[in-house]
Parts: sequence; structure tokens; C-alpha cells
Amino acid sequence: MDISFEQLKSMVVFAQVIEQGTLSGAAKRLSLSRAVVSYHIKKLEAQLEIKLLNRSTRTISLTEAGSEYYQHCRVIAEQAFAANQQIENLKSEPVGLLKITCPVNVGLQTIVPALNEFRALYPKIELDVMLTDEVVNIMKEGIDLAIRGAPLVDSGLQATKLSTLSTCLCGAPSYFEKFGLPKHPTDLHKHQWVIYKLTSGALELTKGTRSFSIEMKGTITTNNAAARTAFVEGGHGLARIPLYDATPKIQQGSLIRVLAEYTMKDINIYGVFPPGSADSKKLRLLIDYLKNYFNKPPLL
Repeated sequence: MDISFEQLKSMVVFAQVIEQGTLSGAAKRLSLSRAVVSYHIKKLEAQLEIKLLNRSTRTISLTEAGSEYYQHCRVIAEQAFAANQQIENLKSEPVGLLKITCPVNVGLQTIVPALNEFRALYPKIELDVMLTDEVVNIMKEGIDLAIRGAPLVDSGLQATKLSTLSTCLCGAPSYFEKFGLPKHPTDLHKHQWVIYKLTSGALELTKGTRSFSIEMKGTITTNNAAARTAFVEGGHGLARIPLYDATPKIQQGSLIRVLAEYTMKDINIYGVFPPGSADSKKLRLLIDYLKNYFNKPPLL
């Protein structure tokens, strides 16, 4: 059976429908209308004279034939992607779009300043930066690089360590006027905390061979790092805050650092990306740039 260029396009569309999970998702990823995506699937089934998908109003699933056919379509799409990356890497100057997502606070205070300098060096690279504290589905949203502060959960993705964030314990002067300064880790049990949802409920402090585990309890909880720091500045409790965020506020006097002689576990910052994306010249440039940027004074 001869394969036309139009059928090749339909095969790529079919692969995207499976990877995105919906016709609408594939349409968004390919910058097509949902109707065009549906047309390609129907035409492909008509040409092959076999049903590839079971479709309902809300869900799609592969038939046995569709599952077999998808494996071949996926390879074709990956090979086309690899060919484009290889050509891109031959260009003397990197060009194209990079879609990046990262948490709001670390994005505004560290990643955006780094991207400002990166963009000045590589003006033909376009940036689409999504700041959100939610964990974005990288594959579904077509993200090239996600900045995350936790190890990988999805083994289908790849990751590289970009930097390490040191943290400190802080509270506001107004809070300490009411409740006093903690002198020892055991004093922390009787203090109020501003709880950051993206961290565990226990805090580990170490000095020499001694370590202390503190359960953090409080009446304010947030999933946003900037909001956490603002609540601490407002006198509502203590929190572990990254040094990049706390240092200027300590210098201004709106925060006071306590128990500085005790160490806490650092936060590792990772760059997470889809498999195969590391072959992209522009993505490799960005990852290498971020590593260098954050590993020279001043640190992230």
C-alpha cells in the first residue's frame, strides 16, 4: 500500500491524539482545530478500513489494531522531531520557541532574572514562560523545561539538577514580641507556623551529631511561596524560607532569622524535560546556562 504525504500527516495527528489523551488536546498541541483532527482520524480509519479508536462523548481508547498502529505512528513522529532537531543544531545561531514552567515565587525572583540575561545572549530564541505553583503535565502542555523542587515521580521524563537552595528559619519582629525568640529546637514545638503545602509536615534541624524533628502546626496554610513569606512578615508564625527570599527581608528588618547555628536540608532545584528533548540545541543551551548562572556568586 502506497502512503501519501497526507496519510503521513494523519499518522502524526493520530499519534498526538493518543499522547494527549483527547482530540482537543491534540488539536491544541498541533495548532489545528478539533474538527481537522477528527477529520484526520476518520480519514485514516477509512483508508486502513479498520477502526483505530473507540470514541464516546468524553473518552477515547485504542482498539487492538489502533494500539499496534500507534507504535508505528509514534516512531514516525519521533523521527520527524529528531530530524528537525538535527537541522536546528546545525544552525550557527539557535532559534525557535522554548516553553518553560516554574513555581511563581522562585520564577519571579530567580528564573526570570536568569532568562532576562539568557534572552539577551540568544535573541532569536523565543520564550513562553508559565508561572504556576501547580504541577503542569509537561507532555500534554508541550513544555520544554519545567523547574521543580522535588525528584521525579514520572519515570518517563528526564531531569537534571540545576542548583541548590539553602533555607533559614524566620519570623517577624511583631511575632517574636508576643511569643519570644526560640533558643533551642525544642522551643519550636510551642510556636505557630505558616504551613507551606509543598513541603512535608516535619522539619529536621541538625547540629553536629544531634538532630531534631519538629512537627509544624499552624492556622495558616498556603501553596504559594510568596504568600507564605508575606504571612510570616505579617506576624502569623514561623516558616522555613529560602535564603534568596529571606535575605533582603532580614536586611530590611521585616524578618528575623533564628537558630542560624542549626542546619536544615537544602532544596534541590531540577530542570525536568521530555525524553529526547536534550537533543535540542536551544534547550541544551538553556540548561547549561541556568547551571552556570546559579552556581556562581550570588547563588540562587
